[in-house]
Amino acid sequence: MPLRAEGAPPPPRPPAPGGRAAPHVPVLLDEVLAALAPAPGDRVLDCTFGAGGHARALARAVGPDGALTGIDRDPEAGVHAAALAAEGPCPVRLLRGDFATVLAGLAADGARFDCVLMDLGLSSMQVDQAERGFSYARQAPLDMRMDPDLGRTAADLVAGASEAELAGWFRTLGEERHARPIARAIVRRRAVAPILTTGDLVEVIRGAVPTHALFAGGHPAKRVFQALRIVVNDELGNLERALPEAFALLPQGGRLAVIAFHSLEDRIVKRFMRDRAQGCICPPEMPVCGCGREPEARLVAARAVRPSGEETVRNPRARSARLRALVRV
Repeated sequence: MPLRAEGAPPPPRPPAPGGRAAPHVPVLLDEVLAALAPAPGDRVLDCTFGAGGHARALARAVGPDGALTGIDRDPEAGVHAAALAAEGPCPVRLLRGDFATVLAGLAADGARFDCVLMDLGLSSMQVDQAERGFSYARQAPLDMRMDPDLGRTAADLVAGASEAELAGWFRTLGEERHARPIARAIVRRRAVAPILTTGDLVEVIRGAVPTHALFAGGHPAKRVFQALRIVVNDELGNLERALPEAFALLPQGGRLAVIAFHSLEDRIVKRFMRDRAQGCICPPEMPVCGCGREPEARLVAARAVRPSGEETVRNPRARSARLRALVRV
């Protein structure tokens, strides 16, 4: 996918039927600013621009002598980037595409950024637009594409994947205990009528899980929807490819911060950052280091930073967030 700057933004979508979209609240904002420590004149890269919540605070921190570049695969982000650019805290540009591809292009061009942020959570502007099909709480086409130009929707996956594939996704990517009966129920249902909407899929899931599962651990469709969204958008694959490219963009002293929202993402981020911060890997019994390996980074904190109780009350979507950060040495 070629790099291209976002052009004229599309008009904002109307709020979802039944009420206004919830206002966008950036997760762990104070903690992100502390981890990245943006200074006046810094070059900042927000790899998941979304509605621009983190980007706005970062742009104000770097000021008119700095610059902010955003990346997002969702064309809706163009509306928010244009609004931020109009405010004028610093020069702002938005690049359209999945962040793994865009980051690779930036690295190949020799770009450098003092602060790089990845907020891996699903954007409020996506969840709150019922027609995007991300929410199990609203009736909508079963879509789930972060980039509407992608060819394959969640409905396509549900219609074409085998029972074994579906069960594997639900179990591995959604950590769903009832993966097999749900997959079996989907295959049976689609043989009679296609599963085209979020409501269709929720109905199948409710009928497939034990009664006690309907009232424990949140909405019974939550984990299945997560798994399908991850597959549709290749979220874990993009993250695996993107982290080395993001690190390559950092000069000495540059900082990378990543917010993950489930254990699969956080595990990838944790492993990547620990690997970069590790020095000698020789066996303990060797008297002298033979590998010559030096740490490429240091961790900002030994453990992931989690939201405060006050933040989770104010913004329930922050509840599962985990922030990790490193500094290139």
